[in-house]
Amino acid sequence: MTTTAPLFGWYGDDFTGATDTLAVLAQAGLRSMLFLGVPSAEALAAAGRLDAVGIAGAARAMPPEAMRAELAPVARFFRQIAPTVLHYKVCSTFDSAPHVGNIACAIETLHPSVDNRWVPILGGQPSLGRYCAFSNLFAAAGTGGTVYRIDRHPTMHRHPVTPMAEADLRVHLAQQGLQGITALHYPLYEADALPGSLNTLPGHGATAVPGVSDTPFVPTLLDLTSADQLVSVGRLLWQQAQRARLLAVGPSSVAQALIACWGAQVSPPAPALAPSPSPVFAWAGSLSPITAAQVQAATSYQRIPVDAHRLTHDTDYAQAAQRAICARLQQGHHVLAYTGPTDGASAPSGGASAAVAPASAALVARVVQAQADNGTPLRRVGIAGGDTSSHAVQALHLWGLSYHTTVCPGVTLSRAHSTDPSRHGLELMLKGGQMGGTDLFERLLGAG
Repeated sequence: MTTTAPLFGWYGDDFTGATDTLAVLAQAGLRSMLFLGVPSAEALAAAGRLDAVGIAGAARAMPPEAMRAELAPVARFFRQIAPTVLHYKVCSTFDSAPHVGNIACAIETLHPSVDNRWVPILGGQPSLGRYCAFSNLFAAAGTGGTVYRIDRHPTMHRHPVTPMAEADLRVHLAQQGLQGITALHYPLYEADALPGSLNTLPGHGATAVPGVSDTPFVPTLLDLTSADQLVSVGRLLWQQAQRARLLAVGPSSVAQALIACWGAQVSPPAPALAPSPSPVFAWAGSLSPITAAQVQAATSYQRIPVDAHRLTHDTDYAQAAQRAICARLQQGHHVLAYTGPTDGASAPSGGASAAVAPASAALVARVVQAQADNGTPLRRVGIAGGDTSSHAVQALHLWGLSYHTTVCPGVTLSRAHSTDPSRHGLELMLKGGQMGGTDLFERLLGAG
């Protein structure tokens, strides 16, 4: 175990978001490692002394009982290493539901690992075009795109698993069972009135409130509409964490706020990504229109459409797809395989859709292994799609990820850590469906 308690611990409810937080922390100079599951003593020793310890998971895609089983050992681990702030990292669009990715369930399971009753929930991450004003969430459609209220967002309001039908995050979270949620709205930040306002909320301060003060935790939603507000929010979080170790919920803006409070010097942009020494393999499993546009713009790749239904039901078809991908890679071509509806095909739905991510992950892992067995190991891989990324990293049997560089805002290129020499050092890009510009896959190839 670490000999000194880290400043910051985080659990990412999917792998793509977990790597975004990794990038935020590493760019601020914090020694950071993202583990792919509760780390063993050997993995912690291999990582060395850390300021920030993360665990990437897949709770966002799980029903409540599975979430509790996933998060209970995570809570025990963080109770043991005792970070000053524990962050439950959620997607910046807060897409979740009572039956899957339930944020209230996550808070209930993780809260026993800290001591502070107050649970701040940060809405918004302005660096990614996510804004929370008077508790209502707004999100841009793509990098620099039009900003919509989340329940009118062209993608998120019709998400295939967790459609966002409510913009007020207090109502959205209450529907998941989070009771007694209060709010602090952004005009208070300008008056520097956050600490005093917190003490006036039910359940806070010295005065007992029947039915509230005796609850195990007291959640408060905080607006975030501008990067200028990060210092004020971060100061409030850090002040409370100094009194008792704190659980905070939200996107990577939780880490950004604390870094702003600490006055950490964010590193200058990394130099241009060097070209990969071997062909790049990318997989697009996202159904997002943004990812579809990125696939269409990836003209430097051999693009291979994969039938999602057949991939999940036909072993011979999956093996043929693997052979086709490997053949092109071995010919020296960059390859982008995709299951999303980029060619007018209809997307699978319901249970069929849920089966696509693990089937895609298994195929990605087999391609990586086949290339290693052939003596031509891959050095750079990109995966689009939150659920697909989570399953794929698990299928690759890595023990950790460290920060390498940022491909574009919200999209990190990580370095894989593995006991398998053919996978150790693999450069891995994981991205959610809403992230990145149209030229993302071209950027992944590196500067020519």
